[in-house]
Amino acid sequence: MTTTYDEIVERILAGGQASTDEVLTVLRTPDEEVMDLVAAVSRVRRAHFGMTVKVNYLVNLKSGLCPEDCGYCSQALGSTSEILRYTWLGKDEALAQAEAGLRGGATRVCMVASGRGPTDRDIDRVADMVGAIKDENPDVEVCACLGLLKDGQAERLRAAGVDAYNHNINTAESHHDTIVSTHTYEDRVRTVAKAQGAGLSACSGLIAGLGESDEQLVEALTALRDMGSDSIPVNFLMPFDGTPKQQTWELTPLRCLKILAAARVVAPATEVRIAAGREMHLRSLQAVALHLASSIFLGDYLTSEGQSAQDDLDLLADSGFTILGADELPAGERTGDPVIRRRGAGTAEPANA
Repeated sequence: MTTTYDEIVERILAGGQASTDEVLTVLRTPDEEVMDLVAAVSRVRRAHFGMTVKVNYLVNLKSGLCPEDCGYCSQALGSTSEILRYTWLGKDEALAQAEAGLRGGATRVCMVASGRGPTDRDIDRVADMVGAIKDENPDVEVCACLGLLKDGQAERLRAAGVDAYNHNINTAESHHDTIVSTHTYEDRVRTVAKAQGAGLSACSGLIAGLGESDEQLVEALTALRDMGSDSIPVNFLMPFDGTPKQQTWELTPLRCLKILAAARVVAPATEVRIAAGREMHLRSLQAVALHLASSIFLGDYLTSEGQSAQDDLDLLADSGFTILGADELPAGERTGDPVIRRRGAGTAEPANA
């Protein structure tokens, strides 16, 4: 007898854990049953997050100029994607961009820099920026995403006021070597562990659409759960010209919903964030996706332009969601679009950091 979506959900709500076969059943849902799947799995989302959505904002501190050869990334070594390439933003510009996102409703600022990993001088630079942001906005969460960490660097970030560290595993261990050769899967897992060891909240996710199998998607999601990732960004590959993954089109809006539903049943109480590619791949189903995920990025990404921040806020309000941490001000009552365009956004794909 085939297990139904409601039966899977009932067991999860009772404290059970989805089996590999059950997650595969979710990923292989017939298209005509996807809305039944969403209706069932949305109960898990509401049980843990109600109708709130956490809003995050990216500050692209350093763009391009990366020595890594990640095949999905517009900033990678060998990429000919038409993006702006620049070294570090100054502290004042980083602060201005962060405050623009906060005015738009974000409660977490994600500070991202391209490259293999930070030097000690880079850690000092980021620490100075974080101090300035927290002086002006003491309640804001700050997440850093700077690449592979050396010993002691996570502790220095924590001491500077950083709350979380993002380092995505990107794909299953069994698929990793097909997308990059300049670092290993274990390198990425080790950096997440270093962040956790320093008391930073672990933010680690994946990129869907890299040629992975259903089994490898389950492998990656299970690994993220087991490594204790507090938030799981789900990126959808944007296959822009100039990268090895150019013109790789594997995703449909319904497929993206199935992937988000799988993430939710694997990690019921974890913040699942819809990240890069949501506008391109979910399209008119973005609001439906938020009945599975509980977090989004506001406005632009790293090297690509998202939909306008006001459109994002209207999407939340129109769908009955409230912004986590700003429940007293429904998104639809915000006026204008305070989020400024970042230097380099709108030219190519997001870095899927």
